[in-house]
Amino acid sequence: QVQLVELGGGLVQAGGSLRLSCAASGSIFSANNRGWFRQAPGKQRELVAAIFSGGTTNYADSVKGRFTISRDVAKNTVSLQMNSLKPEDTAVYYCRVWYYQSGRGPKDYWGQGTQVTVSS
Repeated sequence: QVQLVELGGGLVQAGGSLRLSCAASGSIFSANNRGWFRQAPGKQRELVAAIFSGGTTNYADSVKGRFTISRDVAKNTVSLQMNSLKPEDTAVYYCRVWYYQSGRGPKDYWGQGTQVTVSS
């Protein structure tokens, strides 16, 4: 049973910083992709940042230059450093792990979400 637990959400003023972490437990194929998604009230869930199995990263245009995704293979964690936060960054942030494993097919896991609120 794979579990993803997010930590680090909270309330911060505009211009401030927060760091989100996602710890994974259970059996996860080593060549996996990890990412952070967010969902604001009344909006669809969207990709914030992803780091792929080969190490490449991808960011939403709205967070480029402000957010940084990283992973610690030894600790089996993925983190999101968020700087220069804006009120429009307010959302529930979700950690995701996904991959395709030969013989087992696609796997897709989500955390329970952590609230990030940025006040103006």
